[in-house]
Amino acid sequence: MAHTYVNSVDGLRRELTHLKSLDKSQARTMPSAFYTLEGFHELEKDQIFRRQWVCLGHVGEIPESGDYFTTELVGEQLIVARDKAARIHVLSNVCRHRGNIVVEGRGNRRSFTCQYHAWTYDHDGVLKTAPLMKTVKGFDAKNCALPRLKSEIWNNFIFVNLDGNAEPLAPQMAGLEDVLRNYHHEERNLLFTDEAIWGTNWKNLTENFMEGYHLFATHPQTLQPMTPTQLCRKLPGAAAWTAYRAYYHPDFPPRGPFHMDMTEAEKNNSVLFNVFPSFVISVAANYTLYLCLRPAGAERVAIRWGIAGLKEDPEDPEVAAFIELCKSFNGEDREKLETLQMAQNTRYYQPGPLGPEDLEGTIWDFLNYMAKNLGSDVELTT
Repeated sequence: MAHTYVNSVDGLRRELTHLKSLDKSQARTMPSAFYTLEGFHELEKDQIFRRQWVCLGHVGEIPESGDYFTTELVGEQLIVARDKAARIHVLSNVCRHRGNIVVEGRGNRRSFTCQYHAWTYDHDGVLKTAPLMKTVKGFDAKNCALPRLKSEIWNNFIFVNLDGNAEPLAPQMAGLEDVLRNYHHEERNLLFTDEAIWGTNWKNLTENFMEGYHLFATHPQTLQPMTPTQLCRKLPGAAAWTAYRAYYHPDFPPRGPFHMDMTEAEKNNSVLFNVFPSFVISVAANYTLYLCLRPAGAERVAIRWGIAGLKEDPEDPEVAAFIELCKSFNGEDREKLETLQMAQNTRYYQPGPLGPEDLEGTIWDFLNYMAKNLGSDVELTT
């Protein structure tokens, strides 16, 4: 296919279909409009983010019964809450009376009360009280619960499927579970969490996190000395995820604590993976860094990110040092990705070749995932 300027949804969908016909040796990037076109962003929202599993956060954000946080996904206002039986629910954060927001922020509450007319809901969404409604003929509180959305906990991460039709997540992660088993991520404690919005497309950040090619140029002082570009090795992926190992330089041996099941080889690399579409995570020997990405427009991404580890005290000097390191290289990435977004608003960029398999093969996996879902040969669902 000749590389011409593409600036339409149909054109991008044809590009994705053509991409599926290419051999790995022909792996290449997508046109700029893939990251800038508002119409394509709307297609992603409808066909991917409403239909696939999307990570909203970590169970450590709501450790106690009554804990909750609120978030948003492609326009849907959500409550993530832990009930009295310690079960986690993802609820619509829209009152069943007149449609106002029920609760804001995060915290711990005995129930959720909409401040508009004081309708009150339990942590599982059941309507508890509706002032002065008993005299309304036909009113049935049982039919006025907040919608409870399909959710799943995987490795202490909370996933939601908005349309409720996605296949169970855990079976799709079987191959990745084999890679992660000895790290025992389910035993790592949440040590830090934060939120941010960057001025770049969600796919730019996903691809950036998942390739080691940029480490030597973008992170010469922060990451390259520890996990140099030259020591990155791609892992065989699957339909729902892609991954690579970033091996540590011999001059930077990892510090514990390590899980007793980890092998010496596992202690000397980090596993970085992308659960499609937008959950990216690095499970290092002793800490985990994760980013839950949500599109906030064609050229903005909302990030809920955090750090977990076997240690329990967020004030521990080693924990604090790791948090500062993550903030440093995240800042370096943000700078590059926001200039990338500016540069992508151009008519003169032509798709270029991707780097070697070990360095950018994960991007090729991600683009093929996008092609599988949005190619012109795919019948879109309504």
